[in-house]
Amino acid sequence: MTGLFGPRTEIFPARKIGGRVSGLFEAVAGDFVTTRASSLELTFDGIVGDFHAGATRKSGGREPWYLRGTEMRNERQLSILASDELKEVATGMGLEELKAEWIGGNMVIDGVPSLSMLPPRTLLFFEGGVTLRVDGQNAPCKVAGRSIGEHAATADHTTTALDFVRVSRRLRGIVAWVEKPGTIGAGEMVDVRVPEQWIYQP
Repeated sequence: MTGLFGPRTEIFPARKIGGRVSGLFEAVAGDFVTTRASSLELTFDGIVGDFHAGATRKSGGREPWYLRGTEMRNERQLSILASDELKEVATGMGLEELKAEWIGGNMVIDGVPSLSMLPPRTLLFFEGGVTLRVDGQNAPCKVAGRSIGEHAATADHTTTALDFVRVSRRLRGIVAWVEKPGTIGAGEMVDVRVPEQWIYQP
């Protein structure tokens, strides 16, 4: 059910969705590529020892409003993916499979429709007590695409990288940060709480 606020803004109510953690991964070898883990220990800095851990990070090409290398808040402590979207991207790229590890995924959550479209401020409550807050979509990049080319042994890694950027738009998962720390175990259930949504039209 929707409601109206003012003459133009349609407001969609908050809702809850249930999901399950089907895979956990960490990047502890000094590179963004991850390896499977049975659990993840999280602090307010993110996954302990992970490549993307930290309260802050350096800005890059996704933040053109800052000089590259500017210290900023780290809103992408975890990369979260969905099995069905990984399969869809693999099919679109003509690959037999696309593993979460190849593109730096920290977690795969199943059972949440269109996971990549979860809006900012969505909260993920895990049954073990951890809470993550979604920042937004994880924009695809050629670095991750080249990693796919290397792991899948494609004939042309540059073409693979470009294909990944094209095919995985709005299917590449979400990034999130730790709101309440603790430990997440593989197989945990997760309560996804989507906030009220609206399209801002001034």
